[in-house]
Amino acid sequence: MTISVSSPVTGSAQTGFTAPTYTLVTGTAPELNQKQWDVSALGGTQAGVVASSVSLPFTVTVSRPKVLKTLGTPNPVTGVVSNIPRNVYGVLTRKGVQVMTGGVTPPVPMIIRTTIEVPAGADTVDPSNVRAALSLHIGTLSQVSAGAGDTTISGTF
Repeated sequence: MTISVSSPVTGSAQTGFTAPTYTLVTGTAPELNQKQWDVSALGGTQAGVVASSVSLPFTVTVSRPKVLKTLGTPNPVTGVVSNIPRNVYGVLTRKGVQVMTGGVTPPVPMIIRTTIEVPAGADTVDPSNVRAALSLHIGTLSQVSAGAGDTTISGTF
C-alpha cells in the first residue's frame, strides 16, 4: 500500500479543543493487508484525552483487499458484465473510552469506520471520478468534524 501517515497529524476542529495534534508511531496491524498507527502523544489543548495504551487504545488502521478483484468477462452475446465485484478499502479508528465514572466498568473501544467500495474496473476506466468521490468524502468529514462531535455528544442534528 502507498498510504503513509506522517506524524504528527493535525486534528480537525472540535468544540473545546485548541490546535489538537496526534503523534503517531507505527503499530502492529491485525492483518497483513493493513497498516496501523498508534497515538503516542497529544498536542494542543485536549482536556481529558489520553494517548494509546493497552486498556485505552487510540489507533488508526488502514486496510486494502487481501486479493484485488478485477472486472469479469462480458457475456459473449450481450457484452454485459453481470456481476461487478468491488474492492473494499477501509479506515478504522479505535479509541478506548470510559462509560462510567468511578472506574468500576472497564473502558470500551469507540469505533469509527469509513469503508470505500470501488467497483472493479472503475480504477482504470474512471479514476478521476473515483478520486473526486474520495475528495468530497474526506473534505466533508473534515468540514463537519466539530459538528459531528457536537452531535455525538448532544444527540441533536
